[in-house]
Amino acid sequence: MNTKPMDPYEALGVKRTATDAEIKKAYRALAKKLHPDINPGDTAGEERFKAVSAAHTFLSDPEKRRRFDAGEIDASGAEMPPRDYYRNHAGTGQENRYQSEAEFDDLGDIFSRAFGSRGGGAGGGGAHGMKMRGADVQYHLEVSFLDAINGAKRRVTMPDGRSLEITIPAGIEDGKTLRLSGRGQPGFNGGPAGDALILIAVLPDLLFERDGTDILLDLPISIDEAVLGGSVAVPTTAGRVNLRVPPGSSSGRIMRLRGKGVAAKGRPAGDQLVRLKIVLPDIIDDDLKTAIEGWHKDHPHDARSGWKGQT
Repeated sequence: MNTKPMDPYEALGVKRTATDAEIKKAYRALAKKLHPDINPGDTAGEERFKAVSAAHTFLSDPEKRRRFDAGEIDASGAEMPPRDYYRNHAGTGQENRYQSEAEFDDLGDIFSRAFGSRGGGAGGGGAHGMKMRGADVQYHLEVSFLDAINGAKRRVTMPDGRSLEITIPAGIEDGKTLRLSGRGQPGFNGGPAGDALILIAVLPDLLFERDGTDILLDLPISIDEAVLGGSVAVPTTAGRVNLRVPPGSSSGRIMRLRGKGVAAKGRPAGDQLVRLKIVLPDIIDDDLKTAIEGWHKDHPHDARSGWKGQT
């Protein structure tokens, strides 16, 4: 496994000055191109897809992006040494480079200086006896679009071998972090354990997109359904429903399925917005051609009348 994440800007192919909208646009284009469902068996493409997803999740967090740009953390989110670290710990000779100017006899001395302790012993209230909270640990978890919308349970194995069941709440957004109290590094001298921070990366879906609490879907319809109307089965994140397409529906018309969007806890459910897209047959046969020619002859219609592009 690659332990050094790629620079998130390079992964998405954007400049450091890119806006949030430009980052999102680049991510969506790459994600659709690299999605494993479109490229089955392409291991290299799948790894690139994961890198793109991780980069988008990283840059979608304003605080992480700010700290990364400032050189405070690396692409994995790990802390970087202070800017004056190497200057303070560099000796005059090559063999002393990065050695501290201060002299410490052991780790206890380091703790004593760090915390201003003088006693040194556990009974004397020194650093050796100080209870310290364990460090937080961060993990990156990819979840499918539908699991993020509907909620799910996932069992994951931590690097130390522990198995955790994670509850993914319905409606969780890409880039959000789940906190598992006490599942981080153990504490020192009886101190509490740190937390496990699960950074969620929501994978794109081939059908659905999300806009806040609304779900977006493009629905192909035939020319006869557009002209005559009809009932069409439409996929939603909770299963298929029937949608009544009104007669005379044009491409681009938006139909609203109320309450079929994101139903996050504590918030009203959004809607699913269905955008109609008229798809012509692959082959225009004589019957269709004759019917359209006859209709056009008796019913001239300018589809671009009033269109701003005409002026």
